[in-house]
Amino acid sequence: MRRAACLLALLSVAAPDVAGAAPVPEAQVEALFAHAVRDPLEARLFLRAMPKGGDLHNHLSGAIWAEDYIAWARADGYCLGEDGVSLAPPPAAGCAKGRSLEQGAGDDTGESDRLIDALSTRGWQMGIGRNDVSGHTQFFRTFGRFGAVAGRHAGDMLAALRQQAAFDRLTYLEIDHNTDVLSLYALQAGEAPMVEADIPATFAAEIAGVEAMVVQGSAQLSRDEAEAARALACDSAPVPACTIRVHYLFQALRALPPRMVFRSLMLGFAAAAKDPRWAGVNIVMPEDAPVALADYDLHMAMIRFLATRYPQVRRSLHAGELAFGAVPPRDLKDHIAKAVAAGAQRIGHGVDIAYEEDAEATLRTMARRRIAVEINLTSNDVILGVKGAAHPVNLYRSRGVPIVLSTDDQGVLRIDMTAEYVRAAREQHFTYRDLKQAARTSLELSFLSGASIWADGRVGVAGKACATLASAPCRALASTSEKAAAQLDLETRLAAFERDTIATARTQSMSNASNRLSADHKPHRQTGTGTEETVQPAAGAPRPATLMGAH
Repeated sequence: MRRAACLLALLSVAAPDVAGAAPVPEAQVEALFAHAVRDPLEARLFLRAMPKGGDLHNHLSGAIWAEDYIAWARADGYCLGEDGVSLAPPPAAGCAKGRSLEQGAGDDTGESDRLIDALSTRGWQMGIGRNDVSGHTQFFRTFGRFGAVAGRHAGDMLAALRQQAAFDRLTYLEIDHNTDVLSLYALQAGEAPMVEADIPATFAAEIAGVEAMVVQGSAQLSRDEAEAARALACDSAPVPACTIRVHYLFQALRALPPRMVFRSLMLGFAAAAKDPRWAGVNIVMPEDAPVALADYDLHMAMIRFLATRYPQVRRSLHAGELAFGAVPPRDLKDHIAKAVAAGAQRIGHGVDIAYEEDAEATLRTMARRRIAVEINLTSNDVILGVKGAAHPVNLYRSRGVPIVLSTDDQGVLRIDMTAEYVRAAREQHFTYRDLKQAARTSLELSFLSGASIWADGRVGVAGKACATLASAPCRALASTSEKAAAQLDLETRLAAFERDTIATARTQSMSNASNRLSADHKPHRQTGTGTEETVQPAAGAPRPATLMGAH
């Protein structure tokens, strides 16, 4: 009763909505979350229902779960590869004996488990094979094992990712994805050496072919999106997945020969300049690969050059996905600083910031320019072994650098966005307000087009048009701005979530109090053993409820 009374007192505290709308119970939700976060399952229940804004760091092929890849491979008649743990196209004569998915992984539980573990980090995370392979190796080798199937199912993959996003209460996805026709064209650039002085002449020689290929790439993306819409039945009976806003980041592959990297960057910049569905460019693959380390400065020079030709194209660059001890200290000293100097508007990972030579100056620059860091907690743990207090997320926050939470490769890592929110709360001590700010920041610093509802980029401080969210000027802004529309949608959902959370807590609290009073005044009877036994309520009578984790 006392606990219920205390929590009812918490529920009486009111907090105004920052955007000037009707007061919403943020303070009460914060108090309830402080109780819920003590228990991982209560935290999961609480945070799955929370609207989360955008996932800005999400690789399409890595977002798909192994079970989906196996099902698609089986339907396509694919075989187990010669290694027994990859998915391969069938030869003309069909799958060799013992290599059929139907005969092997399709029917036998042990074979299925082995294949799922090979196509993800599931087994490694549960301790299987940790003495034989690092999380880094296990993670990156999965992509080659399911790559042949991924190339055939882009539409299915987009549909699956949108469904998961809707389940996680996301508003927006910024997906790292290249269409196959563009990826293949990049690989045809050859392996001839290239230095920084070659960049202008190579651009001049390549640009006509690149721009012609972008037209084909856009056409393929349209086909893939139409296939995803059909799979979701968006035209007939739309489901929440159909309402998820989606853009793409073209990803250059940094562990390839330099001419391939440059052609892929050219394709990315040209695609983003021509087709608004590509919101920007990225550069990916293991940053500690020998070629990626050796050519890092060359890659940054390529990006700087292309930014002068396509100044409107946004850049989110993977940088600092390195860990002390995983590479020599000299390789940790400046990658984030160089990415910032190359014009990165967001940094992917940024894990090694504390080991950079001039880290404080870089942090000040990032804070001043509002360069966000895309935080991938589970990914950084599995691939780099960086977690808990050793993770730099709170270092960034302490220096005023904006952060967003993201999944990286949720299928390979066997996670979702809700899991990352739970981890941020329980491992990194994020409060409800911190998580709410991260959700808002994910839309503010996304590459969505148009003006923001917030004043001068100050997330949570309403601009003039949206001093009242329901006002006509705010609705007018949302009608002309993709970003403002997504932000207004998030604010509406957050307000409803907070009201519903408080209403549920009040109902549970009153139920607890009523049941406790009822229990205290129930008649008793003597048992045959001479002890007292409380008379049980009739079947179907209400049982005591839990108040958001306060037991």
